[in-house]
Amino acid sequence: MTQVTAPELPPESLLARLRGPDCYRDAFRASMPGDVSLGELVTAFFSSPVFLTERMALHLIGRGAGGAEIAALAAGETKRFAAWEMEAREENELLMHDFLDQTCCWLAVSKRGPDGALGGPLPVPEMGRTFIWFGTGVRDTGGPIIRHLQGAHRFYARQLLAGAARGLAR
Repeated sequence: MTQVTAPELPPESLLARLRGPDCYRDAFRASMPGDVSLGELVTAFFSSPVFLTERMALHLIGRGAGGAEIAALAAGETKRFAAWEMEAREENELLMHDFLDQTCCWLAVSKRGPDGALGGPLPVPEMGRTFIWFGTGVRDTGGPIIRHLQGAHRFYARQLLAGAARGLAR
């Protein structure tokens, strides 16, 4: 079973740089053997059985989240995916915000060690591994997701990242 941790959000991440401390932000990380690209993480994350209910709901409201849309996002060929729009994308990170610009989704891959940074080599015990990251940001820190649903959100976020890790391990 993949262990998902909740380290500090790396300060150089797109989520930290573009969604400041005035937002609720979280970050979750799992370690995977071998090399994992951002495109592979995007595919595994949005194709996982854990995300399936969201994909179905997005499809029902006309916000396509099918295999073709996932592939286009993974390949960097689109700036829109389902209810999200690309806010920023770098080689190993992407940040998308919802159509109301209230919440955002961050995915990243890194070869960095336990200090939480995103760049640079892994320490010797972690050589040959990739860290996969998922984080969220919410602008309205007084809204119901923060006040009432934070525990459920954090549980679901861990499940989403673990589901992506299972998909990558296949």
